[in-house]
Amino acid sequence: MTDESTPGDTKPKRPRGGGGRRRKPRAKRRKVLVVTAWTAASVVVIGGAGLGYAYFKLNGNIKGVDINAALGTDRPLDVDNGSQDILVLGSDSRSGDNAKYGKDEGAARSDTAMIVHVYKGHKKASIVSIPRDTLITRPECKSVDGKSTDPGGQRQMFNTAYEVGGPACAVKTVEKMSGIRMDHYLEVDFTGFKKLIDTLGGVELTTKKPIKDEKSHLDLDAGKHTLDGEQALGLVRTRHGVGDGSDLGRIQLQQAFIKALINQVKDVGVFSNPKKLFDLADDATSAITTDSDLNDVKSLAGFANGLKGIGAGDMKMVTLPIEYDPADPNRVLPLEQADKEVWDALKADKAIPKSATEKSAGDKGSVGSVVSSD
Repeated sequence: MTDESTPGDTKPKRPRGGGGRRRKPRAKRRKVLVVTAWTAASVVVIGGAGLGYAYFKLNGNIKGVDINAALGTDRPLDVDNGSQDILVLGSDSRSGDNAKYGKDEGAARSDTAMIVHVYKGHKKASIVSIPRDTLITRPECKSVDGKSTDPGGQRQMFNTAYEVGGPACAVKTVEKMSGIRMDHYLEVDFTGFKKLIDTLGGVELTTKKPIKDEKSHLDLDAGKHTLDGEQALGLVRTRHGVGDGSDLGRIQLQQAFIKALINQVKDVGVFSNPKKLFDLADDATSAITTDSDLNDVKSLAGFANGLKGIGAGDMKMVTLPIEYDPADPNRVLPLEQADKEVWDALKADKAIPKSATEKSAGDKGSVGSVVSSD
């Protein structure tokens, strides 16, 4: 993982095509884990067109949500600078096949939230993780069924946006926080993530210290491991067995795992094995929910074409700058000036300055001495 994100090239702007560049604004239009969506898109790019009848099966797997219709015109300007911003959520719903991971306490929440900024030229990206326990001012949102409206308000946990209003409220909340319009939305669930890892054949990762967390069902000795789906899910969900036991340590575990998974996908020879290719595509497309602009194989393939050149070393991963809430040590508060530096950099399609994260409490959850993807 590099220390600096460098914006992409400075070639003249071109209209958005299959590579997934930003769309220019239209008069009457106003837009877990990131690597699962990345893998879904990448697999479809290579195999979708040649799978024949399977194309239609994969197409039917993908679930879509019309974010544009739900939010209307109350959104940031759709800036046409060649960059792209994607909100990626991991849902913590315990319904259906996910019931084994605990009991739902009301509606599902966004257990993982990452904003992926792809720089102009689509050669580098920055990923900003938002701690789910961050207290923010949540905007008014319609319920998922559209029959009621939640007024929002101050000191609301970030992950409740998804709970009260689903994907549209999550996108609206992020856009109000950042002032950046999200071009796309991708959501991944527990079971789909686990199946994808098993189909891939596991992910190699080294733990420098034992990790034991009964709540996430994780028990790993120190040393090299090939994590199966259940273990991988435990790793990205654990927080009590590493760092300071907060969500901040879990975020850094997720970031380390993403790097390992991207490297694994590049190393394994799935594209020379048609059956494994199809199985991966089937798992990956079944695992995700997208915005309506990506909810078919052709659109997802076009989107992926613009991302396939971005590797683990081309990503700058940070946690949104925060501080512990003096009134409640189990919650965190945004560092307003530092957050502004992050959002301003992404709006300008520039690298996130190191100064923006230097004073963040996110560093206190560091797990760099616990997990390595090398």
